[in-house]
Amino acid sequence: MTRRGVLGIRINHPAQLVVVAYGVAIFTGTGLLMLPIATQAPGGSGALTALFTSTSAMCVTGLIVVDTPTYWSGFGQAVILGLIQLGGFGIMTLASLAAVVISHRLGLRSRMLAQAETGGIDLGDVRRIIAGVAVFTVAFEVAAAVGLTISFWIGHDEPFLRAVWLGGFHAVSAFNNAGFALFSDNLIGFVTDPVVTIVIAVAVIFGGLGFPVWLELRREPGRPQRWSLHTKITVSATALLLVVGTVAVLAFEWGNPSTLGPLDAPGKALAAFFTGTMPRTAGFNTVDIATTYEPTQLLTILLMFIGGGSASTAGGIKVTTIALIGYMVWAELRGDPDVSRYGRRIPPTAQRQALSVAIIGLGALFTANVLLLGFSPFGLADTLFEATSAFGTVGLSTGITPLLDGPSQGVIIVLMFVGRVGTLTLGTALVLREQERLFRFPEERPLVG
Repeated sequence: MTRRGVLGIRINHPAQLVVVAYGVAIFTGTGLLMLPIATQAPGGSGALTALFTSTSAMCVTGLIVVDTPTYWSGFGQAVILGLIQLGGFGIMTLASLAAVVISHRLGLRSRMLAQAETGGIDLGDVRRIIAGVAVFTVAFEVAAAVGLTISFWIGHDEPFLRAVWLGGFHAVSAFNNAGFALFSDNLIGFVTDPVVTIVIAVAVIFGGLGFPVWLELRREPGRPQRWSLHTKITVSATALLLVVGTVAVLAFEWGNPSTLGPLDAPGKALAAFFTGTMPRTAGFNTVDIATTYEPTQLLTILLMFIGGGSASTAGGIKVTTIALIGYMVWAELRGDPDVSRYGRRIPPTAQRQALSVAIIGLGALFTANVLLLGFSPFGLADTLFEATSAFGTVGLSTGITPLLDGPSQGVIIVLMFVGRVGTLTLGTALVLREQERLFRFPEERPLVG
């Protein structure tokens, strides 16, 4: 059904509303960041710098072409913070509302199945969903802000008002998985600070799980056997990736004199946990990513591509997508006709969607890398890391972001936008286009492998 949308633009599909809304917000942020009061130096920011920063903030990525604390004024930093909050809150709300739209477009039986699959969330109560996302967001951000403010004020001798600003900014940036920091070296100066690193890491993890998961965890905190399949997959896959990331970084970087080498054993463990947590969701770093060994960078690329939970502030193809693909491979190796997990059979439509999201994501990364290699003087390792970070809306970089020319920055801008709204748009479009045929073609099997 066609209806009047944002700024008079005709909206024919709910997925179009997501794209238009994010586009309008990005260009509005660009205009605000181009104002003379947005920069510390007179004259204001250039259009490309403002567009890149606005896109990175709205898509909660964290890649920067200028130093946030020294280039942008207090007003500019406030604009960035507002875009981060809008982008993080918006993606969670829009993801939840997408489920509402889907439920109303499907039949009664499908709506009942969708409600059961989400653990009993009332998909028709739009106001309750938005209110739940808002309460969930504010609660975690306030808790993180209080902890960070106390640490900056008492532990690092920052003036109280400055500590409040730093605590609030980094809490919002962390929960929304943005990775923007108000320190020129990001968080490298806090590598051995357990309060700052753990609070930010926990906020990032919580934000990356997703509102539907946390709503269910709050309702059934001690009874995992009653969780929905989505929650079980998200929690288990997230825990596994956190352990793998931490252990791998600890093993690869233990003796690296530029990263974990100079730290004592507890410091190494803390830095490895933080470094292993960030790649899937946010671009904070307590060690210089450019000085990490190649195995660590390759692992980081993989984690950035996977991302976090569905309907969360994280990017990537999502942990449920990669988990479903893994279940499909395991079922094929065993010769099992059905793909199942936790006593539930996974329908073929969900399997096709997972494969589609992963393959399209790989295609976007391949295309972006070809363009970056053509436009920039950097090698494949740097461009692949940068492109994956942009697509996964992570924000980690080997340091080449400020050195990219205009066309290369344009590629990264498009990747950040696609990485933020593309997977949601694609997932919604795939579900809404499900249809039941009244006939089937004759079956013929091609050779595979």
